Amino acid sequence: MVDGARAAGLRARVDGGVDRVFAALGDAGRRSLVEAVAARGTATATELAAELPVTRQAVAKQLSALADAGLLRATRAGRETRYEVTPAPLEDAVEWMVSVGAAWDERLLALRRSLARKA
Repeated sequence: MVDGARAAGLRARVDGGVDRVFAALGDAGRRSLVEAVAARGTATATELAAELPVTRQAVAKQLSALADAGLLRATRAGRETRYEVTPAPLEDAVEWMVSVGAAWDERLLALRRSLARKA
């Protein structure tokens, strides 16, 4: 089982940003934008919109949502805003999934043992 300290740390990460990461990545278009920015290293809304059937403003709005979730870092240079992927929030989300998965593994193992004793 997840001990009290580990559970508290897990809740803090979820409350502190993992929810925002999952909410941001819950949209297929935003996931595609993260992949596109990661493949390029950096990109502007204009560059990304040139390859998509949507307006630059629509892309900028989605990039802003991803930046608000901490998944992208926006750097302004003059009139241009370049975006790059920031991996830390993804690492937190993966860590959370691993922790939850481990807790479920423990629960399922306990259930398996219990059922084996009764059989």
